[in-house]
Amino acid sequence: MLNTESPSGQHVDLDLYGTGDLVRAFTADQVRAAQVVDAIAADLARAVDAAVPRIAAGGRLVYVGAGTSGRLGVLDSVELPPTFSWPRSRAVAVLAGGPAAMYEAAEGAEDDRPQGAVDLLAMKVTPNDVVILIAASGHTPYVLGALEAARKVGALTIGLANNPGAPVAGEAEIGITLDTGAEVISGSTRLKAGTAQKIALNTLSSAIMVRLNKVHGNLMVDLTPTNAKLYRRAIALTVKVTGADDTTAKETLEACRYQVKVAIVAILRRCPVAQAANELEAVQGNVRRALAAANPGK
Repeated sequence: MLNTESPSGQHVDLDLYGTGDLVRAFTADQVRAAQVVDAIAADLARAVDAAVPRIAAGGRLVYVGAGTSGRLGVLDSVELPPTFSWPRSRAVAVLAGGPAAMYEAAEGAEDDRPQGAVDLLAMKVTPNDVVILIAASGHTPYVLGALEAARKVGALTIGLANNPGAPVAGEAEIGITLDTGAEVISGSTRLKAGTAQKIALNTLSSAIMVRLNKVHGNLMVDLTPTNAKLYRRAIALTVKVTGADDTTAKETLEACRYQVKVAIVAILRRCPVAQAANELEAVQGNVRRALAAANPGK
């Protein structure tokens, strides 16, 4: 029996617990999930270093999964555009059962290995693409079909599984094992296994975005404002980095359609936003390098 499917020996009387102990059983297990991901940080770093050159060359992040694992892939893909101004067409997800499976379980779809290959190839995957394959069991046929197809076209494959020795990790170019073990509720991998997958995906995609100059210091300066909160955040970020007042920050942001990095360079360089945009483009969007170009001695 797979570790993720095995009954936990710690909570055999879970249904008899008082509410406080019941909740603590779940929260303590979630802490364990974070520890598991932290223990394989070196594997995640290796995946980031392998992915960045392909993404920088125009590749996409392609997430593949079924059930909870697939939904977590969808979630990561849709959060990248507003957070990092990442093009929606370059962060896509393939979910067993199609888009409807995001809202209603399509459990049988995960058993269709040929369909996994078909759905992956329908995305017109290229060698520059980075395909992230997610499966708690590590044996999901749909995901394995997509993995085989991705390898045949030469894409970078990164496999995430929650069981040691699983083929999703073993057959991928870079395999990452999140050995979370038995669940508090036996076999419910939406719990600890899912939490570990979410942390790993957050870490992987965020680190890639940092390497692609989407972050200045530890500030998300390449966000896309889509609501009042994010417009306020764009102004606050510009003020923080430049020391400008709110009015100057807002006027500069309006002049460059709220591109925070452009506003930062324009204010600190005291140059038009068009010039700031060109100078950023010349250094692949790296704010530090754009600013240093005007002050080479600093």
